[in-house]
Amino acid sequence: MRDLRPFFAPRSVAVVGAGERPTSSGGAILQNLRISGYAGAIRPINPKGGTIFDLPVATSLSALAEPAELAVVVIRPEAIPDVVREAGRTGHTNLLVLPGGFAEAGAPGLARDAEVRAIAAAHGITIAGPNCAGIIHRAGDNRFAATFLRDMPRGARAGETALAFVSQSGAIAEEMIAASHRMDLPVATLVSVGNAMHLGIEDYLDHLGRDPAIGAVLLYIESIEDPARFGAIARTVAATKPVVALFGGRTDPGARAAAAHTGAIANTDEAIEAFLAECGIVRVDSLRRLLLAAKGFGRFPVGFGPRVLVLSNSGGPGVMCTDRAAAEGLALPPLPDGMAVKLRAMLPPEAAVANPIDLLADARDDRFGPTLELAFAARDAFDAILMIHVVPFMVDAGPVIEALARVAGSAPLPVMHSMMGTLSGKADWFARMEAAGVPMFDDIEAMAECAALVARYPAARERARATNAGPPRLKGRAT
Repeated sequence: MRDLRPFFAPRSVAVVGAGERPTSSGGAILQNLRISGYAGAIRPINPKGGTIFDLPVATSLSALAEPAELAVVVIRPEAIPDVVREAGRTGHTNLLVLPGGFAEAGAPGLARDAEVRAIAAAHGITIAGPNCAGIIHRAGDNRFAATFLRDMPRGARAGETALAFVSQSGAIAEEMIAASHRMDLPVATLVSVGNAMHLGIEDYLDHLGRDPAIGAVLLYIESIEDPARFGAIARTVAATKPVVALFGGRTDPGARAAAAHTGAIANTDEAIEAFLAECGIVRVDSLRRLLLAAKGFGRFPVGFGPRVLVLSNSGGPGVMCTDRAAAEGLALPPLPDGMAVKLRAMLPPEAAVANPIDLLADARDDRFGPTLELAFAARDAFDAILMIHVVPFMVDAGPVIEALARVAGSAPLPVMHSMMGTLSGKADWFARMEAAGVPMFDDIEAMAECAALVARYPAARERARATNAGPPRLKGRAT
């Protein structure tokens, strides 16, 4: 077991290869440390000395008065073994190495990899990377980013669960950052694993699983070095918080591509499915669904049951949402008799008093708000509510949103909401509902998929907690 705290919350950081140019790796690292709000000591290292961003520059690690808790290395690959030697001589025991040119780079890279491993072993050094995009950790009170990715993830707001994403692809990590802003996802921590010289995906999962600031962990996986260890860690984490995984290489062509990318050994889709299920992991089969899981678990980290009420003001969208919900394994129980009686007395005769409920297209706040309150009163019949709001030209959506946000602010049931049509005030309406704790969607089927993914976690948690389960097994071993 290695202590990963210095890689997520170091008290001091040395940047070997620091620079001012924003298009250089060394310049990007320094700027992102500042952008992230990092409050620790920053020690730029560059043979030229001088100052960078008003910070005094040391000419080498040896020139520092005391070792930095983390050294980030962004220099050309052939110079890295000498820096690792210097780190060992000067008491620097934690290195984050971003450049490639190691095991993935043919015979010269393999030789360099072996050399660095030997130096690290001799000096008790832990190396994250190489060939990675870095680490961002902005959860709880912590603010840290050592990366050359272009932006920070959106982070968690009050009432949201901070999410962590651990990826064996830097490009997918960058897309997760972009999606966190586009889809309003509370992603606070991001790890690019790279070649995993010392720290593999299971090490990061273990650390983040024990971090109380992180409510759920998302994974992009192509290879697992030690399935038994990964499985044991995943079970421990999934017993208390959701673990969601997208496993790349599940088809024959995808497996060949994964082998070229990370050295993954091919496994059948059935073997992957069984392994992740034994681990207590919620599996997704696309990046789109991984992002939907992030949307759901960011609000509902303990999950919820499969019984949903679809509440709509339009028949067609209600039918489509119902079809998708049923296809995803959700149940649509009938309305309780008392609720149905009250709805019939309140709604126009043409309204559909069933599950799904159709309030009719001209429904305003005087139908939406009271209907949602009746649904809350019947909370023993449902586990979650999926609302659909079509905005026709003759209805002002603003008062409807205000009524729904006011009622949903103290909701005894999880609520998701989708809006359809020409949404002139979309940004404001979505923001108002999100502030009330309601995840917002502009796709009714995506909303149903998201709900179904969240509803899978309670069963996954029970599998993770099962004491009589044998060790998870995955056919084949990735290298």
